[in-house]
Amino acid sequence: MKLSVRACLVALALSAAALAVVPRVHAQAMEDVQIETVEVAPGVYMLVGRGGNMGVSAGADGVFLVDDQYAPLTPKIVAALRAISDSPIRFVLNTHWHGDHVGGNENLAAAGALILAHDNVRTRMGEEQHMEAFDRTVPPAAEGALPVVTFSENLTFYLNGDEIDVFHLENAHTDGDVIVHFRAANVVHMGDIYFAGGYPFIDVSAGGCIDGMIAAVETVLEMVDDGTRIIPGHGPLSDKAELQEYHDMLVAVREAIAEQIAMGKDLDAVIAAKPTAPFDEKWGGSFLEGDRFTAIVYSDLMRSKM
Repeated sequence: MKLSVRACLVALALSAAALAVVPRVHAQAMEDVQIETVEVAPGVYMLVGRGGNMGVSAGADGVFLVDDQYAPLTPKIVAALRAISDSPIRFVLNTHWHGDHVGGNENLAAAGALILAHDNVRTRMGEEQHMEAFDRTVPPAAEGALPVVTFSENLTFYLNGDEIDVFHLENAHTDGDVIVHFRAANVVHMGDIYFAGGYPFIDVSAGGCIDGMIAAVETVLEMVDDGTRIIPGHGPLSDKAELQEYHDMLVAVREAIAEQIAMGKDLDAVIAAKPTAPFDEKWGGSFLEGDRFTAIVYSDLMRSKM
């Protein structure tokens, strides 16, 4: 029973990621969304709603929020934060530019929060983007939604008795991904570099690549221990052992597809060969099924080859 409940949580949390590729998200679609608060460590929480998982540090120094889902959910997110702490929401950090992670920026900025992100996040939010994998054009964000403070490599916050390290990992899920490490709490928020329990979406058109995803996961694996709690971009709260399994799946799928490419096979032939078959039961039942993930990795590897 425990496993089936966990499987349901994975499916629900990851299927929500699909909203990142829908042209518009209407307030009506958000009416029934509930924000779930998961205590990860003293003073550190994961908020789950519709879109990317949020991270929270709350204490006497204020509220530090990682990602903010969709604009219509802002009142519910603020209510969830108020249930944790009555301190002001001082900082909102975006892990990357996708709408299910930055949709609440404008609302929270208007309420007084300072929005921060990697340089490339502001650049991509400020310009029209085309997501090739879903053939979707994303218009520029409103000026008020753009990060006010950007950085190129890393940033450190000293808040709520913790040292919160933020650092950029190049060309993983996108070209603007950051990892957030709550050192004292021994918690890491990985953004969409980590889809717990499902194949990840790699936004190749925004600088993402499978090699970068694997390298980013390896970086995190080197810095965590068995007691570290890991907040994924999508899916349930995780740990080092599960992240290692995710890493091994990414490596195996990359190698299987690379072998097919080396044999001169085109995309249709590679998909027909089912390179993800050994992993589909565990990883293919949520956001992306195996054939779609194969197509994304194939596109990336072919682009790198050329």
